[in-house]
Amino acid sequence: MKSGIKRLLSLTAVISLAIGLTGCFSSNNAPSNSADPAGSGGNGNTPKADASAQSGYELGKEPLEFSFYGHYDWYTMPNWGDDLSSKWIKENKKVNVVPISSGGNAKQKLSTMIVSGELPDVIWTERGADVEQLRQAGVLVPFDDYLDKYPNLKKWAGQETLDMLRSEDGKLYQFPNWYTTQPNGNTGYLVNKKIYNELGAPSLETTEDLHKYLLDVKAKYPDVIPLEVGQGAEGIDVLSSAFAENRPYAYSALSMMAIPSGSEMTSVFKDEAFRSSLVYANQLYRDRLISQDAFTQTMEQVEQKVITGKIAVYAASSPTEFGAIGNALLKEQDPEAGYIMVWPIHKPGLDKNKIFPGSYNQLGWNVSVITTAAKNPEAIFAFLDWYTGPEGQRIIMWGPEGLYWDGTDDEEAPLFTEKFTSDTKGRDELMNATVNLQWTGNTVYVDNSKMKFEASLPEDKKSWETKWQSEITWKTQYDTTEFVNLAPSGDSQEGIISQSVSEIYEKARAQAVLNAGSEAEVLSILDKADEDAQKVGYADLLKFKTQKWQENLSKLGK
Repeated sequence: MKSGIKRLLSLTAVISLAIGLTGCFSSNNAPSNSADPAGSGGNGNTPKADASAQSGYELGKEPLEFSFYGHYDWYTMPNWGDDLSSKWIKENKKVNVVPISSGGNAKQKLSTMIVSGELPDVIWTERGADVEQLRQAGVLVPFDDYLDKYPNLKKWAGQETLDMLRSEDGKLYQFPNWYTTQPNGNTGYLVNKKIYNELGAPSLETTEDLHKYLLDVKAKYPDVIPLEVGQGAEGIDVLSSAFAENRPYAYSALSMMAIPSGSEMTSVFKDEAFRSSLVYANQLYRDRLISQDAFTQTMEQVEQKVITGKIAVYAASSPTEFGAIGNALLKEQDPEAGYIMVWPIHKPGLDKNKIFPGSYNQLGWNVSVITTAAKNPEAIFAFLDWYTGPEGQRIIMWGPEGLYWDGTDDEEAPLFTEKFTSDTKGRDELMNATVNLQWTGNTVYVDNSKMKFEASLPEDKKSWETKWQSEITWKTQYDTTEFVNLAPSGDSQEGIISQSVSEIYEKARAQAVLNAGSEAEVLSILDKADEDAQKVGYADLLKFKTQKWQENLSKLGK
């Protein structure tokens, strides 16, 4: 616990140092062929556009190159220009994106860049504490003066979403990814079709059904993982949704750690759904139905198990990503193989139509911010705005015009070609190649375009992923817009408390699943975790989250 506070204080010191360095940030790392700067843009002030830019930056008129840093341990940006989509953008829009890798240690990488004064032009990261720390350090460029010049973000995200993204100073610094005004998301349960059918296609609706099924898998398929829970054992979090109605796993996940009850946020450690899910997961672990390295395995290890069919059930926040690849590969080898999805698992006695394993919110997933290191932040914003618009989304999702789509309808949706359905392997390879280049996803445009086309196809021609999204996953994601932006700034008192509670949470969660020998021990671990959390100020953190939640409700008119 003390070590966590020390680490956070160290980061706070780094951010404080960055404030002094703001005026000294070097732009030497900015590419020499970047467009001329629109203005100083220093200290978080809105860059002043020169006279030629008053009508807006013309994308493609001159070369634009900028550096891009994905602030995640797991993220490695694909080489820009290697796939058909980014190659087209590079050649036709004259945009080149230069990746900066986290090296598997995102926190350390960002701290190093701040101290050295060598910030990237764009940082792709989670909303919340990191963004606010950078904003307070004066190294982010606000977008307010660009919104009317480049209309896609304002049009598609809507004013309510943009207002929810604004910082405390009233300015907008964050460009959202996969923002939406309608349900979306892939959280749920993937099932190995061949194994399921060979076991007689039994009922897989309740937690009791699932436990029995996993035991049968273990008995008959010793080389298969009965329940794969993904990297960081996120599938165990997903299971918490099975134990209460209208209760997505986001409530008890590390990112929130607070349970709405009445008009207040309450302790995650006392939440009955969370406690029940860990009792259940502990039983599965003791029965050896979950990977014994569930908390330490890498994403690559998970992917290999899924795409080779070495799992019976996969619970995760986005099981369709690996599921789509695995389904195609397994069906090539055996037409009876592949993957299906099942309606979310629920505790007996609950209404299955009120079970929501995942969630969505208007703000979407994460955000891109432009730093003051950028020579021409307006040009970068113009690109991001084009990228999130219809043309940019068509190209990054389905490749350049003429291959899988040709022309558009009166709503700017792509007119998909015959090749889109006949060359599913090539199409999926193209789409998979650009997944990690989709930084400004426009959910409504993409989903509506897909669904419009899918509705015109016979059942055997429909996309595997789109089929399960339309039949199950989109129907079972919960709207959690009111719970965004609950995380405190890392250098605040509540932020320091949050870091300490997070450490207590992670330790207790793992111990409850891996070390407890009975239900009583699981509950004892969680009770002790709550006591420890209260000692470091958890009540104050919950009070802070309650206040932010109530502010969100006010903004949303609820």
